[in-house]
Amino acid sequence: MLPITEEEWKKKLTEDQFYVLREKGTERAFTGVYDAHFEKGVYSCSGCGIELFSSEGKFDGHCGWPAFSEPVESEKVNLVKDQSHGMIRVEVTCANCGGHLGHVFNDGPLPKGYRYCINSISLDFKKA
Repeated sequence: MLPITEEEWKKKLTEDQFYVLREKGTERAFTGVYDAHFEKGVYSCSGCGIELFSSEGKFDGHCGWPAFSEPVESEKVNLVKDQSHGMIRVEVTCANCGGHLGHVFNDGPLPKGYRYCINSISLDFKKA
């Protein structure tokens, strides 16, 4: 993907999408459209459109955001150490456009044990 300037991102995204994807914001818990969404299909980055997560790996993480056990391919996301807000976490970003997606935690279902806690606004859904 060609580099996009912040001004171009502001034109492409809604104000809320820009806040989350480009400014590393977070939507309020239990408000996102995909939190309790369990249709079969694929979730893609709302910034650039690449496929990130499958409904096969989605589960109810009881956290207020969509939860996934893994991305469709590990190369589709980047994991970055995040020390903001007085915490140490692992940020999840889109490997294609760099958009902030959410964070990953090690309290998910076995066998891998990961919970990719992702902002709904960072995602688009395509029904199977």
